Amino acid sequence: MQTINYRILEEKAKEIRMMILEQIAVPGQGHVGGSFSSVEVMVALYNGIMNIDPENPQMENRDRFVLSKGHAGPGLYAVLAERGYFDRKMLLTLNQSNTNLPSHADMNRTPGVDMTTGSLGQGISCAVGMAYASKLKEDGATVYCMVGDGEAQEGQVWEAALAAANFKLDNLVVFMDYNKLQLDGSLEDIVDMGNMEKKWEAFGFDTYSIDGHCYEEIFSTVDKAKTVKGKPSMIVLNTVKGKGVKSIEDLGFKNHSMPVTKELIEEANVELFGRSDRTWL
Repeated sequence: MQTINYRILEEKAKEIRMMILEQIAVPGQGHVGGSFSSVEVMVALYNGIMNIDPENPQMENRDRFVLSKGHAGPGLYAVLAERGYFDRKMLLTLNQSNTNLPSHADMNRTPGVDMTTGSLGQGISCAVGMAYASKLKEDGATVYCMVGDGEAQEGQVWEAALAAANFKLDNLVVFMDYNKLQLDGSLEDIVDMGNMEKKWEAFGFDTYSIDGHCYEEIFSTVDKAKTVKGKPSMIVLNTVKGKGVKSIEDLGFKNHSMPVTKELIEEANVELFGRSDRTWL
């Protein structure tokens, strides 16, 4: 079993947040809040949890990750670039004409992206199909999927959950980015989802609720989930939308899609690294 240095991953997460801001600054506005809230789990997946090979992105028996909340694509792109799937300078083409980095994840354009997502509710259905196919092939792969808490208001999410439990997909681990905010406000004010952990348990999942920004909890809980037999797992990540930069956190749901300026990048650099003049792309 490999030893994970959480301190290195914490520093890596800071760098990833700066890479998210610098790439979004190119079009001038983008999905900061939900990208920031999901950084730690994506860093963990691509730096210790998943069986992957950046030099061979289509490796047959690799683990897969489906970012069902596809609008957090800038976060995934930054993680993939940092991991070596493509040159990080490519991040500066985000959402530009003829880019390979559209605002939402696209498996046909971006090396390392396992499924095209963005139409909320559909990504988890694809992940269920991928996990089922892996079972049929007996290739030993684990499929990981991240669902947004606002996305969970889509009925298709729960159809997929029923199918996953019915097919006993114990090679499927789903994360809920539970930052409790969505495009227009709080979940509680728009569609109150109740107790998320108990809801997924009722749909046949082995469920956990953890601090979604704590590497130790992420790694240990995934280890537990992978020992479960006969049912899929749900790990509810209690997160903060815009986590990591106070002025972004303070915007609440308004950071879902927000302007990114040179001044904001300098401010974030000072808060995270104590200097304003460092560039990451």
